[in-house]
Amino acid sequence: MTQAGHKPALNAAQIWNMSFGFLGIQIGFELQNGNVSRIFQTLGADVGSLAILWIAAPMTGLIVQPIIGHLSDKTWSPRWGRRRPYFLIGALLATLALFMMPNAPVLWVAAGLLWVMDASLNITMEPFRAFVGDNLPDRQRTMGYAMQSFFIGAGAVIAGALPWVMTNWLGLSNVAPEGQIPETVHWAFYIGGAALLAAVVWTVVTTREYSPEELANFAAARGEDRRRAQGTAMRSAAQFARGGVAWVIAGLVVAALVFAARSDNRPAFLGEIEVAQELYVLAALVGGFGLIQLIAGVLRSQNRESSGFMEVVTDLFAMPRTMRQLAVVQFFSWFAMFALWIYGTPGVAAYHFGASDAASAAYQDGADWWSLMGSVRNGLAAAAALGFVMIAAKIDRTRLHAINLAVGAAGFAAMLLVRDPALLWIPQIGIGIAWASIVSMPYAILAGCVPAEKMGIYMGVFNIFIVVPQLLAATLLGFLVTNLFGGEAIYAFVIAAVSFVLAAIATLFVTDGSAALRVEAA
Repeated sequence: MTQAGHKPALNAAQIWNMSFGFLGIQIGFELQNGNVSRIFQTLGADVGSLAILWIAAPMTGLIVQPIIGHLSDKTWSPRWGRRRPYFLIGALLATLALFMMPNAPVLWVAAGLLWVMDASLNITMEPFRAFVGDNLPDRQRTMGYAMQSFFIGAGAVIAGALPWVMTNWLGLSNVAPEGQIPETVHWAFYIGGAALLAAVVWTVVTTREYSPEELANFAAARGEDRRRAQGTAMRSAAQFARGGVAWVIAGLVVAALVFAARSDNRPAFLGEIEVAQELYVLAALVGGFGLIQLIAGVLRSQNRESSGFMEVVTDLFAMPRTMRQLAVVQFFSWFAMFALWIYGTPGVAAYHFGASDAASAAYQDGADWWSLMGSVRNGLAAAAALGFVMIAAKIDRTRLHAINLAVGAAGFAAMLLVRDPALLWIPQIGIGIAWASIVSMPYAILAGCVPAEKMGIYMGVFNIFIVVPQLLAATLLGFLVTNLFGGEAIYAFVIAAVSFVLAAIATLFVTDGSAALRVEAA
């Protein structure tokens, strides 16, 4: 029975409808993840430049998600709600980008479309995370995020299978003249774009949202501490200034080392390490974080606290303890997944199919097979997500997530041990289980430790700890693969396995529970 003033439980059909849009979102993301490296290489990119070309994806997420989270927290329309307008706008833009991507005539156009596509998908996705936190009571949030995870898996299965199905079942051409995108990729993107829009529209028209007043009443009824539950004192202008100076100096030092390493008179202490210019991006990220703090310090000293910029920065430095702990887990988890997305296609094509020429039939066969393995991996993830609902009732979510990540590390290691392409489905079991956990468990834990009126902004800030490791991966993976493994892409999975192990260990230190946001009822 629902207690007066408490958020009512939703039935299975309502949870299904509110999550269904994620089916389309993940179709878009999986088409991007499984085919963009292929498109880049077809248009002339070499393996060493893939990571920096992919920097568009995490960079747009870093910028877009906190902004959309902040805006959606402040949005309310009696007809359209709070999050749903962003679902629809993002889906329309993402569909347009998907239609255009396989028609990119040159590499720089494809790189630009990746920025547009990823930004649009992020506009749609970020409010979906907050949507579950808004609409479901605490006891149903694991189910809600597991349902999202199920649709993530199902959408990825569909998207991953599309090129292979059209080649082997429909007889469309999987090869094209040099510099042109195969026909199968064209139609995969067209079908995926249409499916994305249809799925998101379904959620928009079949769901409702609570008004800000209703959410405030629910928060009061559950005894939620509405003081942000920050757990730390507000950061002063002087603290922002000191932190900003330190990070800017660190960025300048990194830039100076990269410059020295790439100069004709490189210092002896750098040895023979090959330093790519992409590491300038790392320097910019470090210095940029310092610059953000310096700006925040100036605004705080002038008592200019009302801007969205200051709200995002303040919340970033005043996160609940559980969110800080999860940030470490997310860092290592997503570093590993970005290695999979960047180097999966070239790694499998070279290691398992013996092909490095993107124009060759063997390479395209390897790319299609890896795309199909993505469907296997994500199908397993969809099934695992449903299992999490039952398992989470018997084991705490932190231990469950740690176990899942350890299984995923074994899956990454098995990618090098399995040489027969026909057996590549075996490693996908472990990676799929870990992936299902990554896109559900941390969000279920997080939703219980943030204030209801800030669900959007905190979900957006939380995305920073997904984006930063991807940005670091985009700048460091090429360097690591080149210097540690002689440029052989398959060994990026070794880095991914180690990263998953570190994430599993960090998960064991996470405090699960919403007690940090509760106060005794008066």
